[in-house]
Amino acid sequence: MAVKIRLARHGAKKKPFYRIVVADSESPRDGKFLENVGTYDPAYDPAKIIIKTDRVRYWMDQGALPTGTVRSLLKKEGFSRELPQ
Repeated sequence: MAVKIRLARHGAKKKPFYRIVVADSESPRDGKFLENVGTYDPAYDPAKIIIKTDRVRYWMDQGALPTGTVRSLLKKEGFSRELPQ
């Protein structure tokens, strides 16, 4: 089971709101997930990002890999750990 840290889309049509979730790579985008580790709201200027860094660190230590978008959000928030490519 490959585990990913990725975005799950919520919100109304044309008004997206994303949750940053830890999920099995084979589950659907908005489907079952293991844990909610943050939120991303692009409606604000600048975008509003909330991340539970301790839980992200935990999951990355367990082998979870962030997707490209989540990796860029983590960098933007100053996530101190070395991010895998």
